[in-house]
Amino acid sequence: MACEYGADAVGFVFAKSPRRISVKAAAAICSKLPCSVSRVGVFVDQSAGIINKAVKKCGLDYVQLHGNESPAFCKKIKTPVIKAFRVRGGLSFSGMKKYKVAAILLDSFSPDSHGGTGKAFDWKEAVRAKKTGIPLILSGGLNAGNLASAIKKVRPRAVDMSSGVEARPGKKSAAKMKKAIAIARRGCII
Repeated sequence: MACEYGADAVGFVFAKSPRRISVKAAAAICSKLPCSVSRVGVFVDQSAGIINKAVKKCGLDYVQLHGNESPAFCKKIKTPVIKAFRVRGGLSFSGMKKYKVAAILLDSFSPDSHGGTGKAFDWKEAVRAKKTGIPLILSGGLNAGNLASAIKKVRPRAVDMSSGVEARPGKKSAAKMKKAIAIARRGCII
């Protein structure tokens, strides 16, 4: 559905989550995706060996790291890295600049989850983060109701949505996906 509606990338969650997928199942899906759609693997504090094995088996184009991975750890990954930062109050931009990654992703902080909370954060922090010069992906509580406003305010390179396009955790809604992707395609700098 995501490809049919015009998504530029599809994410595969390999971390503990209601959205978790096995490497085998993800590889089967990845093999059927058009070349124009990027394959993104989402990991949280997993070993470089496990991540690189998934990269190879699935043909991942990017790895999105949502844990406490260091700049040195990111260099061990054999494909471009998107490093996620969870926003809680002010951000440390000097810390972000230490990461030599393809992009940074800003998501909402939750003590119970590394993402997919459905909660937005203060987008002023995202505007400030763009000053690092690292391409920015906006996430955190995005849905069809607030997406146009978020894109207008932040002007991210891309947006990442999960819970905002779900009927329930782990189950995407075709109608929500179609609407949100249409909004994103009209507003993101791609």
